Amino acid sequence: MGLFSSSKGAFRGAKGDLVLDGVRKTFGDFTAVDGIDLTIPRGSFFALLGPSGCGKTTTLRMIAGLEQPTEGRVMIGQTDLTGSRPYERPVNTVFQSYALFPHLSIRDNVAFGPKRRGVSDAAAQADSALELVQMGHLAGRKPAQLSGGQQQRVALARAIVNNPEVLLLDEPLGALDLKLRREMQVELKRIQDDVGLTFVHVTHDQEEAMTMADTVAVMNQGQIEQIGPPEALYDLPKTRFVAGFLGKSNMGKATVVGREGDQVVVEFAGTTATVPAARAPEGADEVWFGIRPEKVRIVTDQSGGHRDDVRVTVVDVSFTGVATEYIVTVPSGRSWTVYEQNMDVDPNPIRPGDTVWLEWDPAHSFAVPRSADDPDPAGDAAELESAVAS
Repeated sequence: MGLFSSSKGAFRGAKGDLVLDGVRKTFGDFTAVDGIDLTIPRGSFFALLGPSGCGKTTTLRMIAGLEQPTEGRVMIGQTDLTGSRPYERPVNTVFQSYALFPHLSIRDNVAFGPKRRGVSDAAAQADSALELVQMGHLAGRKPAQLSGGQQQRVALARAIVNNPEVLLLDEPLGALDLKLRREMQVELKRIQDDVGLTFVHVTHDQEEAMTMADTVAVMNQGQIEQIGPPEALYDLPKTRFVAGFLGKSNMGKATVVGREGDQVVVEFAGTTATVPAARAPEGADEVWFGIRPEKVRIVTDQSGGHRDDVRVTVVDVSFTGVATEYIVTVPSGRSWTVYEQNMDVDPNPIRPGDTVWLEWDPAHSFAVPRSADDPDPAGDAAELESAVAS
């Protein structure tokens, strides 16, 4: 039955994986969600990540029952929830706005749901939920006496006390400052581990998704572009959108010209570089070549002799504490970003205006499909074509 007594409702007994089967949602002529097939394992922490307008919140609302799919089904295990109302589903939602009752104590806010269902030990269940989110010592206070982070913990306890099969988090940390948001990221993951519920977290914050989620689905224009563990999506993106949205990437147009063993050879304006075949689209002739900024090294000469080396000019140097960010340009005038960890004090630091070389391990590069009409991405590594040739 779980940590707390479960709610009653037509579908409250549903248990199992959360499944979206061909889910589509249109509003007039606009398609917000375009045929999603998705299985979220029971007990996992899952993140839907994407920019504003990509369809992630509409997807969450269909899971919650606040919207109904135009096509497809929403299921938990073998139970079809499609068409059911929000209160009938074993689903609770934590929103960015806490929506606590200002006239009730924290304990009574959390106990409100169980009391409404006629649970005899509602106050005891509320206290258990508050202890879980480390708010038991403030149970007698009113919401106005709490900070934003504390109120968010109470909102979470209020949702957990209902023992939902799925807990939906709709940008829950968006109203918090940066330091508190990072603290709550750790706390949310701890709480999910403790209760073992299925968490579905909707966010546009890449760091938030990668910090907390076991699995991330990146959405774009109503569709899922890629799904997998955070480290896999970051290190090996499958589309140009994922490479650009999940962190920074230096990317540029390239043409596949051959293979050398398990390496794909690509050409930038007549100069070649290699990409592991496992990190390139099979059978593609035109690709985007990519390398992450922290995978690139700055050297003051070309002593390494790598054929991938790029001659660049430093235009900006930013010390950020643990690392230094370099913005460099090449003869075409476009920019690359390089991150280098600050290991020690350099007696001859690189300064704006210096001419240096960039190099990287080909094993860290990747390639994603490119269509002939793809425009150059402004400010990324499209300049690599002219840089390598210089």
